[in-house]
Amino acid sequence: MKVTFLILIFLAVIVGCSNRGAYTGIQTSNRFECSKRPPSQYDECMESANKSYDEYERERKEVTDK
Repeated sequence: MKVTFLILIFLAVIVGCSNRGAYTGIQTSNRFECSKRPPSQYDECMESANKSYDEYERERKEVTDK
């Protein structure tokens, strides 16, 4: 399982060294990790893991601009 996680991160770096590329790779890994959670936590985990990069950036800016 750790190997899969590392491969996904490596692919994210190869796909693009941009913030968006890294975010996409991390979200892919997060979705994989959600599959290991109990059914009661799966939906909440996937909701977080499926957040778009634009939504993430907007929320991040709101926090850092304070």
